[in-house]
Amino acid sequence: MRLGIDLDGVVANFTKGWMAFYNDQFGTNLVEADSKNWGDLVNLTHFGHIDEFWEWSSDLDGRSVFWHLEPFPGAVEALRNLADEGHQIIVLTTKPEFAVEDTYEWIERHRIPAAEIHIIEDKWLVECHVYLDDGPHVLPGLVEHRPQSTVCRYVRPWNRAVPGATDVESFEGFTEVVHRLA
Repeated sequence: MRLGIDLDGVVANFTKGWMAFYNDQFGTNLVEADSKNWGDLVNLTHFGHIDEFWEWSSDLDGRSVFWHLEPFPGAVEALRNLADEGHQIIVLTTKPEFAVEDTYEWIERHRIPAAEIHIIEDKWLVECHVYLDDGPHVLPGLVEHRPQSTVCRYVRPWNRAVPGATDVESFEGFTEVVHRLA
C-alpha cells in the first residue's frame, strides 16, 4: 500500500528541536510538555508573529531548524519495517522554501525509505491508501478529499479528534492499522 507519512511531529521531533535552540539562544527552559497548541511557536516565545519565528529558525548553526531535528524513537525503524513488507513510504510534508534542501538531506541522513517525497500544502492531492499526520489543519482535508483512504491522526496535544480519522498514539499503533488493512 501507499502510506502517506508526515514528517514534523510524526517522524521528526520538531517541538523538541526548536525548543533546544530557543532555550540555548534566549536562556529559557521550555520543554516539550509546554507545547499544547499549534500556535505555540509564537505563544511560548518572544516572537510577535510566525514569520519572525520562521526567520529565526531558517539559520541555526548554518542550517534550518529542520536539518537539526531528531527522529522520534522507533519512527524510522517502523518505516523501514513497513517498506521491507512491500509498502511504499510516501513522504508528505509542508516546509518553508528555506527548508526544502535541508529536508531532503534530513531524509537521506536518517535513511527514511521514501519511495516519493512531496513538499506540499494540500497533502490530499497525493493519492495514498493510508495517511499519517498530526496537523489539525491537514487532517480534515484528508478526510474530506480522500474518503476512500484511511486517515490516521497521530494524537498530539495540539490536535483534536477528527470525525472520520483513526487515532493512533504510536508507530506501533499505526503499523497495526496498516497490517489490518493489508
